[in-house]
Amino acid sequence: MNANEGPVSNQIAVAKILKAYFMWFMTDRWGDLPYSEAGRAAENFSPKYDKQKDIYDSLFVLLDQANAAFVSGNISNDIVFKGDVTKWKRMGNTIHALMALRLSKVDAEKGKAEFVKAINNGIMAANSDNFLFPHLADATMENFWYNSFTRLGRQWYALSKPLVDYMKPLGDPRLSVFGDKNNAGQYVGLEYGKEVGNSNDIPSISLLGSGLRQQNSPVYLVTYAQALFAKAEAAKLGWIDGGDAVAKTNYEEAIKQSISQWTGSTTGVAAFMTNPDIIYDPANAIKQISYQRWVHLFLHGYEGWAEWRRTGYPLIFAPAGANAGNIPRREGYPTQEANINKANYDAAVAAFPYGGTDGLNTRVWWDKP
Repeated sequence: MNANEGPVSNQIAVAKILKAYFMWFMTDRWGDLPYSEAGRAAENFSPKYDKQKDIYDSLFVLLDQANAAFVSGNISNDIVFKGDVTKWKRMGNTIHALMALRLSKVDAEKGKAEFVKAINNGIMAANSDNFLFPHLADATMENFWYNSFTRLGRQWYALSKPLVDYMKPLGDPRLSVFGDKNNAGQYVGLEYGKEVGNSNDIPSISLLGSGLRQQNSPVYLVTYAQALFAKAEAAKLGWIDGGDAVAKTNYEEAIKQSISQWTGSTTGVAAFMTNPDIIYDPANAIKQISYQRWVHLFLHGYEGWAEWRRTGYPLIFAPAGANAGNIPRREGYPTQEANINKANYDAAVAAFPYGGTDGLNTRVWWDKP
């Protein structure tokens, strides 16, 4: 840390937020992981695996510490928020709330307490608070999709059929941003789980939208609309006050802000909101919120996958030949773990809460059947 780059306490708080964010991302992929004994290099080449529940508890504390540590004064050399520590504080509290919602089925009491705390501490308040990676029009920091499509010539990344089949009938204004029309001038998705492999598929399907694969196209990681969808679900669950009235308000505002984020305007929002399937329905609210969150999380596959595992929405199914027709519920540990940290690896696998197998179909802690 360097005091010449802003208050050291703010630099440490930002580091704690990023540590929590990355570890949250990792534990949701694999489940139990080395954490409390990890990162010590030669001091310990065989760290124990911490239970995912314990990792979550530790990350909540880490985010509490970050929130409490911020003082007046911005920081330097920040490519994300230009040193604005108010936005960093909101970012930390927003991921705190999103993490809390992961507990909705496995520990609702704890989830509610952590969610309310995060909301009270102050979460994202506008799209200008969005946490995104700002790529540059430069080869050293260019967008991944630009590299794939333009430099490597891999022009086959397409929209999925379930996504197009859901968005197209609704006249969703985000669809024209998400994908390009096919050679026949239509939006058509590729069969979910299919490996393209055949160039004959490409003219008939919608490839990733050209505006999302420019050299300097940003990548959205944590957003205001996500926070609003979380508040909508929390109100429906009774975690925050207001019931369906508050759930409806946040759900509708989340859609509006999502469309604004992706399209750059709110044109088409009013018409979109009149769709019978979009109009807030108390009896189907969780499903509606989940589907719209799924759309909003486009290009953030890991987060969409986590929410699918938690909520069961959207209703999608893997091809029969892939993983015996099952969509994976976690990633298997790297193969070298069984060799270089075998005792701790074996103990971790044996202790999985919903099945002692290091496989794709074993559930992580919060993914309660």
